[in-house]
Amino acid sequence: MIFTSHRELKPSKELYTFLRNEFSLSDNAIKLGIKQSQSESAPVSIILWNLGLINIDQYEKLLDWLNDNY
Repeated sequence: MIFTSHRELKPSKELYTFLRNEFSLSDNAIKLGIKQSQSESAPVSIILWNLGLINIDQYEKLLDWLNDNY
């Protein structure tokens, strides 16, 4: 498990769209990542990578997108 000291924000519709369009993640995979992220108070990007739902290149692309959009 990954625990951080701050609570993660609820992901936006834009993030859902990005994850579906760029990484072809299913709604269930996205929901699982978000649920685990909130449960562990960890960034959704780390959770998706930790669960094996995205690879390291996708992880970096997601970090860039989050940096540009949040």
